[in-house]
Amino acid sequence: PQHPSCLFFQYNTQLGPPYHILVDTNFINFSIKAKLDLVQSMMDCLYAKCIPCITDCVMGEIEKLGQKYRVALRIAKDPRFERLPCMHKGTYADDCLVQRVTQHKCYIVATVDKELKRRIRKIPGVPIMYISRHR
Repeated sequence: PQHPSCLFFQYNTQLGPPYHILVDTNFINFSIKAKLDLVQSMMDCLYAKCIPCITDCVMGEIEKLGQKYRVALRIAKDPRFERLPCMHKGTYADDCLVQRVTQHKCYIVATVDKELKRRIRKIPGVPIMYISRHR
């Protein structure tokens, strides 16, 4: 049965506008392929102010991808994106995101990675944002 989204947000009381959205590397890459303005698309989706957040791990992952992904790097360095420092050493970016949402359930996770979505679905109260059919 279909449940209204307000029920979901009542379940997780820490989640509310302005929404903090943890962005994954492949979400940025997909948004470029789909020609989406990331921040605007997030606002259109949630009808509220959104603050895209990017962790040091994700930033490092984009930097390692090299020249081919320089547009993604430029988007990630956008001043509208909030930079979240990571305290751990050398962790895979997906593990970092999962660890962060497990500790602080105040984020929405934006990813297109099937494996990461599967891992996040196991954590109760964490919504997932993804791109399908170019929106």
